[in-house]
Amino acid sequence: MKIHILGAAQTVTGSQYLLEVNGSRLLLECGLFQGRRADTYERNRSFRFEPRQVDAMILSHAHIDHCGNLPHLVKHDYTGSIYATAGTADLTDITVRDSGHIQEADAEYLNKNRKRKGLPLVEPLYTVVDAEGVKPLLVEKGYDEAFEPIPGVTARLIEAGHILGSAAVSLEIRENGKTTRLWFSGDIGRPGMPLLRDPQLPGDVDVLMMECTYGDKPHRDPAIAYQEFKQVVVRTVARGGRVIIPAFAVGRTQELVYFLHQMSDEGLVRNVPVFVDSPLAVAASQVFKKHTEYYDEETRQFVLEDRHPALDFDQLTYIKNVDESKALNTRKGPMVIISASGMAEVGRILHHLKNNIEDERNTVAIVSWQAPDTLGRRLAERQKRVRIFDEEYDVRAEVVTIGGLSAHAGQDLLLRYARAAKTASRLILVHGEPEAENAFVNKLKEGNPPPITYPMLGDVIEL
Repeated sequence: MKIHILGAAQTVTGSQYLLEVNGSRLLLECGLFQGRRADTYERNRSFRFEPRQVDAMILSHAHIDHCGNLPHLVKHDYTGSIYATAGTADLTDITVRDSGHIQEADAEYLNKNRKRKGLPLVEPLYTVVDAEGVKPLLVEKGYDEAFEPIPGVTARLIEAGHILGSAAVSLEIRENGKTTRLWFSGDIGRPGMPLLRDPQLPGDVDVLMMECTYGDKPHRDPAIAYQEFKQVVVRTVARGGRVIIPAFAVGRTQELVYFLHQMSDEGLVRNVPVFVDSPLAVAASQVFKKHTEYYDEETRQFVLEDRHPALDFDQLTYIKNVDESKALNTRKGPMVIISASGMAEVGRILHHLKNNIEDERNTVAIVSWQAPDTLGRRLAERQKRVRIFDEEYDVRAEVVTIGGLSAHAGQDLLLRYARAAKTASRLILVHGEPEAENAFVNKLKEGNPPPITYPMLGDVIEL
């Protein structure tokens, strides 16, 4: 068996891994790489394998860095099944179609300026029509349901607790008279977070391939992160400003709305409007309402009582069209705007940042990990000037980072996760930057870990 490392290698974006087993090919993940724009387009449009030669695919969850390049895969003649949970299948369909729309809209917006400047025009990576080709290939599987994606491989999807429908992938691989149990973590969630059940730890496995995004630091308690977020909102509103939040439309947006709902109940922001400006977030909320089977008991009770805290409260408005989105930038008074994308690279968030970043009354809240060379990372690094749509802007708004809201496991849970695989003879670390991996490995070595591999892009691991 061979594992080709084709993405999220020594970085945290563009997840993609290809397994060769018994002469068949099984792809895990097909995410968009997000980073320096000069590299991003070429990297996303070029695969290191022939898509039509892949026999099957398994998808862990519907975040754009894991599913976002599926339209390009299908466009290049992939016709196999894409196995996922029902929640992931529904979210993936709306995520990639939304991404196709964003690719088209951003290219159109950029080309207006580029044409005026005499620069070459850009083409979208893929279109909405391309994205619509993904849905017919999605095959739904329940948690712990055994299936055979390729000959000799029995797969199961296991609760990951990261976003709705997210899963780790357990593979029992039979090859040349030998059985190997491989566990791929996908993105690992956090215990005690609102809405979802806690992640399930691996058991008896031979090879553990896991993410290490926050391998260098434990997270603060979500209750502490909530208090910090509350202080940011309260002080921004007090000075008459806006809180602008780049947020993933799936998962993070619903958690933020949950916290803002709590603030409203506490009487702190009762008259402050909250806008979720992302067509994807609107559609995702409908998926959240549909799939109550993924919720923890507290949230299931809210749903049964028809008072879902993550999706509905009086001050909340979901923005559904471009005109409503544009109107927010002429509206007066304090407000909270949550908009995609989470790394501030594409979508409506760019327009809100452009219109609000030079006003010192406002706050930009960074609430998730930001990949290198993204606008979100430049903001998190407190750069004084940033480029948005090929124009330079001074960053006069307050910029805050609130790490405790992350849906990724922190160092403490990652250590528990790795050590739970007591029978593992090999540990493969992916989806983490070198600093995080190094700190994580140093912590692991305080125990007695199996041999650890931290592969580079393009590496091939033989098992």
